[in-house]
Amino acid sequence: MRSIRLLALLCLTLSLAACGSLSRDTFQASDLALAPPNGLADLRFNASDSQAAIRFGGPARKRAQAQKSFDVLALSGGGSNGAYGAGVLVGWSQRGERPEFDIVTGVSTGALTAPFAFLGPTWDERLTEASTGAAAGRVLKSRGLGVLFHPSFYSNAALHALVDTYVTDDMLQAIVAEHKRGRRLLIATTNLDTEETVIWDMGAIASRGGEESRELFKNVMVASASIPGVFPPTLIEIGGEGRHLSEMHVDGGVTIPFFVAPESLLLWTADKGSARPGRMFVIVNGKVGGAFGFTKGGAVSIVGRSWDTMSKALMRTHLAASSAFARRNGGQLFYSAIPDTADVDASGLDFASNNRNALFKLGYERAIAGWAWALSDSPEETPAAPPVVPAPPATDGR
Repeated sequence: MRSIRLLALLCLTLSLAACGSLSRDTFQASDLALAPPNGLADLRFNASDSQAAIRFGGPARKRAQAQKSFDVLALSGGGSNGAYGAGVLVGWSQRGERPEFDIVTGVSTGALTAPFAFLGPTWDERLTEASTGAAAGRVLKSRGLGVLFHPSFYSNAALHALVDTYVTDDMLQAIVAEHKRGRRLLIATTNLDTEETVIWDMGAIASRGGEESRELFKNVMVASASIPGVFPPTLIEIGGEGRHLSEMHVDGGVTIPFFVAPESLLLWTADKGSARPGRMFVIVNGKVGGAFGFTKGGAVSIVGRSWDTMSKALMRTHLAASSAFARRNGGQLFYSAIPDTADVDASGLDFASNNRNALFKLGYERAIAGWAWALSDSPEETPAAPPVVPAPPATDGR
């Protein structure tokens, strides 16, 4: 299994690469309490801070009060499985039933898809290319022996290049326009220094304008997709008195698999007469249910199998908690996941063109046939496989 082999390589690499590290000024928790990070206070908040979450959600609540419906889309992590989620979105557009989402959130590979999903079906062609094209196949670029001097097994140069290709001026301008309408695009990263989920308001970042804003936008996307050990962390400067202080951010999936609401609000119930959520859609870029697999007695097999089991259990738990939040506030939660019986490599680490194309086709066919979504009353059960329908136009030589 590819994920277990990679885990073995990572364990070996980390044991050999103790000298590989990122250079950064040290600081204490008290340094963070002196003043808010330079220029970031209005762009992001900690998911554990309920007051900040409510403040950032103000425009969305006003929008909900003025509408008959309110739709949220959450995109999970999953590495190369992100091609499945892209296929679901494109097939959903072709079916003619994809709503305009009021809030779009992304974690890890879902963060890479989120801007396209936020901007709607007119961006489907670029989403398809980003998910199935040749550039995504180069993401796992090995350092070779250079890994001994770096904090990760793979370089993030190709990931940066992929993000740089698609985060264009017209994308940022389009996001700003939708942000002004009250819609919100949110991406989560994990701050390793504070061990907290940080939620970034990408529309607010884009609205700042200028090259510095664009670089922060791209860095947040890269950080959210940076699996620790696989890719290096992203350092985001926060300023300091005479020093260049920086926070270390990695994959949002370290702390949260997806989010329809910040963790501080999952137990929250809206006041009577206030805005209530309508429909929440979660794209799980992976499988949800447990599956039999004989586990060998070696340490790597045991750790790898345990990691997969833990990840699926966390996903089911978060689906259940999010579904309860939706029901308690008068809404519904639907989810789409790779069927447990699907004959695809869902390890999330196979970026080969044929595997990404197969995942994209699977998501597309399920969506266009009307089988993609299930009501999340029983997260452990995924919908049955759809009938085979024609695939979308091929890209990248497919």
